[in-house]
Amino acid sequence: MDTPIEPVSGFPTRYWQTLADGRVECTLCPRFCKLHEGQRGLCFVRGNVAGQIMLLSYGRSSGFCIDPIEKKPLNHFLPGTPVFSFGTAGCNLACKFCQNWDISKSREMDALMDQASPALIAQAAARLGCRSVAYTYNDPVIFHEYAIDVAQACRALGIRSVAVTAGYVCPDPRSEFYRWMDAANVDLKAFSERFYHSLCGGHLQAVLETLEYIRHETPVWLEITTLLIPGENDSPAELDAMTRWVAGHLGVEVPIHFTAFHPDWKMRDKPNTPPETLLLARRIARANGLRHVYVGNVHDKAASSTYCHQCGQMLIGRDWYTLSDWNLNESGCCNHCGTRLAGVFEGRAGDWGAKRQPVSLKR
Repeated sequence: MDTPIEPVSGFPTRYWQTLADGRVECTLCPRFCKLHEGQRGLCFVRGNVAGQIMLLSYGRSSGFCIDPIEKKPLNHFLPGTPVFSFGTAGCNLACKFCQNWDISKSREMDALMDQASPALIAQAAARLGCRSVAYTYNDPVIFHEYAIDVAQACRALGIRSVAVTAGYVCPDPRSEFYRWMDAANVDLKAFSERFYHSLCGGHLQAVLETLEYIRHETPVWLEITTLLIPGENDSPAELDAMTRWVAGHLGVEVPIHFTAFHPDWKMRDKPNTPPETLLLARRIARANGLRHVYVGNVHDKAASSTYCHQCGQMLIGRDWYTLSDWNLNESGCCNHCGTRLAGVFEGRAGDWGAKRQPVSLKR
């Protein structure tokens, strides 16, 4: 049954508790915002309404678009297929380098221009030929209830769900959320507590716990992205420690994407990431055993393509978001040596390419 869109007064949530002083504490994410009546949390879309935490953005989106799945980025999940993408507003981190700040840092609910019920989103994705729906642009952690309702509607129609997230969430809501996800790209922003504390207003350990949970306690396909910011998280020592941790705690098959920073939001004084830094990170990761390491936000086919770890053949060639080569058989194995490529594949590659198609669900 379709869940009705609630008015601006809010949609009831479960992850909160009343404190002795009368405030209500949100227990969705490790910020644990403690709110008086009428106050909103840092995310701005969850607030204390009549003594309980309500989601104020349920059913309201900052826009809908069909993207290539590679843009999420996911390189080992239904390659070449279109993904129906949407987000809301707000965020539960405070990253000074945010590159979607006009959405994630919005304090204007009018930024949420489109309205759509979960069933309408699932039906639109199916009608438009999308194999999956992505909860993206801002973090689905903060629109937890809406994302789950959409994912349930999608699963009923055979549409898969993709979370693009920073992974900053508490254990109980995390386990509920990932029961309904099929793939996730988690933004591992750095590998130091200093970075998370000073530039994101969060903590590293909670993200590491989410990564281990997804990898070892769910069937969700996992990929990781790290935006490399000059002088902040791109030292060889930190990259070595990070990729050793990924190999040792998550496994060598988990793909990792190193992407280029451009000056934005509150870090306009930093330079763009040199391509050489991305390639250095890739070399370090591969030296530590990671099999699938990619660069992003730059044009480099060789470092954006997928190779067989056994024989070295290029399995999936990528030119930006367009697939240029496909050397997998129907079972997702190398057509040269037969080694299986880790990931989720459905026979032949999709042919969506690099297109970006805005969608309106207004009736």
